[in-house]
Amino acid sequence: MTLDRPLFGIVLMLGFCILAPMGDAVAKILGETVPVGQMVWVRFAVQALVLAPMVWMTGRAWRMRGRVLWLTVLRTILHIMGIGMMVTALQYLPLADAVAIAFVMPFIMLVLGHFVLGETVGTRRIAASAVGFLGTMLVVQPSFAEVGWPALLPLGVAVNFAFFMLVTRQIAKETDPIGLQAVSGGIALVIMTPVLLVGQDSGVAALDLVAGTRRDWVLMMTIGVIGTLAHLLMTWSLRYAPSATLAPMQYLEIPVATIIGLVVFGDLPNPVAGLGILITIGAGLYVVLRERATARALAVPGVTAQPVQ
Repeated sequence: MTLDRPLFGIVLMLGFCILAPMGDAVAKILGETVPVGQMVWVRFAVQALVLAPMVWMTGRAWRMRGRVLWLTVLRTILHIMGIGMMVTALQYLPLADAVAIAFVMPFIMLVLGHFVLGETVGTRRIAASAVGFLGTMLVVQPSFAEVGWPALLPLGVAVNFAFFMLVTRQIAKETDPIGLQAVSGGIALVIMTPVLLVGQDSGVAALDLVAGTRRDWVLMMTIGVIGTLAHLLMTWSLRYAPSATLAPMQYLEIPVATIIGLVVFGDLPNPVAGLGILITIGAGLYVVLRERATARALAVPGVTAQPVQ
């Protein structure tokens, strides 16, 4: 069984927070020409094609049975739904706004980690998450009246991804991350392929299939590579740190999305959004400092460290 190493888990989660908005930005660009269903199918196909040979060459464990198998299927379904909703939302909302609205998720995950997994959640971590959540609200700019129902999609992503993280935490220490992602990619293809083949004549735009240009296919492959690497980092992080510890750290995805949105799409945050970004960074750094202090205390002989709160 893998022992918890909170600081290492936090570093891995930071990698995820950098890569995930990059993939969202590519998806936002690609969404103008490629249907959501096809984009998501290629994303999982790349994941399977990249990781399956790696699993075979390294002899990693990939066979799953019973509880782990069914949780992996559930995790894959949640993953498909979450990516589909986020890609759709990005066609209506600025990148930073969509990510910010979705960041109700770490707070939901914190609660689920406590009540479902029985993880210890001290008052200081609850306070850090609450402060980060307030910062998130300051970053949210478009009103529901302006964008209509698509503004609700990131909220759906938040609930979906909270359960996705919860399921991942349940199986992370019982599976190899690369094997898990390879199998998940294959399961996604098994689920999505018949849906797209039947759905392309259904009149649902999201299920249409298009030939696409060379640029479209390059961008779709890029989404697959970025998404595969990002979620490997996320899965690894949950092997080494409780979800309650990682929850506040994920708020750092918001400033990263804001920077990418500014560079790629020219979306400049207003002063209120800038204040929200500073608040979320502060909340995340606070958790890092608490974890570092605890790790140092544990390294000193004769010193009993207090639980990180």
